[in-house]
Amino acid sequence: MIQRLSEMNLPHFPLLNEEDTLSYLHRAQQGDMEAREYLINCNLKLIFNLIQRFSNRGYELEDLFQIGTIGLIKAIDKFDFSYNVKFSTYAVPMIIGEIRRFLRDDHPIKVPRSYKELIYKINRARETLQNTLSRDPTIGELAAEMNLPSEEIIVALEAVQLPSSIHDTFFQDDSDPIYLIDQLPDDRSETPAWFEKIALQELIDRLPDRERQVLIKRFFEDRTQSEIAKHLSLSQVQISRIERAALQRIRTFLSE
Repeated sequence: MIQRLSEMNLPHFPLLNEEDTLSYLHRAQQGDMEAREYLINCNLKLIFNLIQRFSNRGYELEDLFQIGTIGLIKAIDKFDFSYNVKFSTYAVPMIIGEIRRFLRDDHPIKVPRSYKELIYKINRARETLQNTLSRDPTIGELAAEMNLPSEEIIVALEAVQLPSSIHDTFFQDDSDPIYLIDQLPDDRSETPAWFEKIALQELIDRLPDRERQVLIKRFFEDRTQSEIAKHLSLSQVQISRIERAALQRIRTFLSE
């Protein structure tokens, strides 16, 4: 598998400063194909750096690189100068979004058609919000944009998640990689702390947006019910009810 940019035999172009980048963007959006091509070549290293996080997914990096290039081209064509952000800030979520879209569409697990249709709408809403916010939107922001409950969006997104392999790389430096299977205890009665954290995070992510907010602020940010009530413009009684409902929902998840 390709690990270095030089192994892909890509052309060498200098990194552009922001002023030159904006100049080439203006020219590219006015139909200057040479400026467009030059911008693409100058940002190939950015694509290569981003696709590293998607390694060990069963795909060749060359294929992901091509998909990432499509995201870069979209960023060049759709960049809005009125956002007053750096091009790289705008391009990164576009590139990552294109790769994630490819991974979802090539999903090895059969997903019901209703979920596929909902995921398509979620992706459209995500692209709209990415253009507006210059970052990936939160679940709450997606829910507000689509006028849907947060939990409905979460369920749809979970349905199309790629399964992890126990042979995925857990950590790697200059030495041999450590795989996920290496972190699993031999004694099944032992559960590593990181695994418990992942399980807890998954349970919290399944909660409705308001319940998730309250639990995070209550138990992770160590805030009182009064402080949370003030922050969310609710009464302490309401916060108490939301907290109890969230904890009961988690107990239900655990019993399942």
